[in-house]
Amino acid sequence: MRILIVEDEIRLAEALGQIMEENKYTADIVHDGEAGLDYALSGIYDVIVLDVMLPKRNGFDICLLYTSDAADD
Repeated sequence: MRILIVEDEIRLAEALGQIMEENKYTADIVHDGEAGLDYALSGIYDVIVLDVMLPKRNGFDICLLYTSDAADD
């Protein structure tokens, strides 16, 4: 299972990533909303762990854009 973690607090993001990898998951970590949206739209993730308050684009915007893009497919 491949997981995307979008979290701007670096220590928290790294801790989450380490926990996921210890449990045999593949985790990619990004630290801002723009990168989070780009990664999410790649379509390769089974799960997205998404913070709401992010630099560049908030988590609510990412959800709206991600779901509207998925509906267009």
